[in-house]
Amino acid sequence: MPLLLFNKPFQVLSQFTSTDGKKSLANFIRAPGMRAAGRLDYDSEGLLLLTDEGALQARLADPKWKVEKVYWSQVEGEIGEDVLTDLRSGIDLNDGRTLPARAERIDEPTNLWPRDPPIRFRQAIPTSWVRLGIREGRNRQVRRMTAAVGHPTLRLVRWSVGPWTLEGIQPGEFRTVDEKEVATFMEKRTVTRDS
Repeated sequence: MPLLLFNKPFQVLSQFTSTDGKKSLANFIRAPGMRAAGRLDYDSEGLLLLTDEGALQARLADPKWKVEKVYWSQVEGEIGEDVLTDLRSGIDLNDGRTLPARAERIDEPTNLWPRDPPIRFRQAIPTSWVRLGIREGRNRQVRRMTAAVGHPTLRLVRWSVGPWTLEGIQPGEFRTVDEKEVATFMEKRTVTRDS
């Protein structure tokens, strides 16, 4: 079961084709038959898993398996414990209430690459970072969650999916996962990853 871990740069489509001139996976990877297991928005960065194995793709993307995805979100404003408590309890969105998330405020990650272009900087409005672990995959879910609690996301990086992280993978690069590692993952019922 081949599995590729790709560090998707900012403003790259999570697919191999583009009809409007936007960069796509094809600008970085030549992998016939591979598809993304889940999506990562055009304006988000970070870990995207690619496979040509349907069972593995379903296991990674289907919410029934509750595979945790961890995001680092740079948000507008100073995020407080009350907001983190709300995120941990679940947020009411227009498509229903989210599952509770793991949420904690973090320092700006030191192993994070500069974004090109950088986020807009406003001297009068501070930013803060939050690490969110979710087990769903709704459209733009993390962005909608932080906006719902009054802290719009300015930069979003997916750090991990299940047991796999971006550790050692630069933007636009990928690595192949060992088949034994994939087999171990497929044998487990649920997967979590602390980061």
